[in-house]
Amino acid sequence: MYIGFSEAETFLRNCKDAVIITHRNPDGDCIGAGFAMKDILEQLGIRSRVVCHDDFPKRYEFLTESGADEDFEPQAIISVDVADTKLMGKYQEIYGDRVQLCIDHHVSNKNYAEKTLLRADASAACEVIYDLAEFMGLTITNHCAMCLYTGIATDSGCFKYACTTPRTHEIVARIMRGYDIDFARINRYMFDVKSVGRVKLESRLNEMLETYLDGKLCIIAVTRDMMSELGVSDDELEGFAPLTIQYENAEVGIFIRQRADDYKCSFRSADSVNVSEICETLGGGGHAKAAGCNVSGNLDDIKKQLVEAVEKAL
Repeated sequence: MYIGFSEAETFLRNCKDAVIITHRNPDGDCIGAGFAMKDILEQLGIRSRVVCHDDFPKRYEFLTESGADEDFEPQAIISVDVADTKLMGKYQEIYGDRVQLCIDHHVSNKNYAEKTLLRADASAACEVIYDLAEFMGLTITNHCAMCLYTGIATDSGCFKYACTTPRTHEIVARIMRGYDIDFARINRYMFDVKSVGRVKLESRLNEMLETYLDGKLCIIAVTRDMMSELGVSDDELEGFAPLTIQYENAEVGIFIRQRADDYKCSFRSADSVNVSEICETLGGGGHAKAAGCNVSGNLDDIKKQLVEAVEKAL
């Protein structure tokens, strides 16, 4: 059931011992949203912990250094930035059919929770949480502000993606005016600092870019063997998807990375193609210009499947 801020506030003020679920392969928005929600619940006197199928990347330690390890039997189940229970990984079996409140901004949200606060016009789940906290009249802590800023900055591509709206800038301006946060340092570590392995991988990826459909589709694929060779970890692959639409004729780009049991395919749209609709045909979803899906099988067969799906959309 879709709800508004009033119903979400009522739930949060009356819940107890909450577990906050984030999606696998965590990014800045789901991490920021998870730990911002923990801060909000703490203000309300409610115990909570943040959980994720995968380890949180090291560069987010300034957000995650506390709050993920409290041990209690949860009475409330909350998910943030999770459009589908399949994205919960191992927590799908534990909590997938028990989620009471979902806070999200993905138009492809499956409405799996008892209550869903969905704002598809928001740049990030953190933007929704900021507006919710404001609606509730809560004072945002400095740590919570860092979480929210990081989530909004990363999901908006440092405010350059089409999801960035005037409201996005208004929220960020308020955070920048009201809190003691080193924004330049956050942006540097989110967007500029790279390991030696990642720098080498970037150079390799530009050479590996494959074009299909008269250059309208570009694909880059990274295998586990390549990651091992260059000493690159899973969390260092975040942020590569936009490389696939830098080619001047590209309309759709797909960044493929091999995981332990399948391939994660991140789609980007350069202009008018709705990649969320393409991903939904493959069991995934997301936003019109940024979406994803998980596919199993042989890499060559997967590429063929993806090309066919994009060709049909074009």
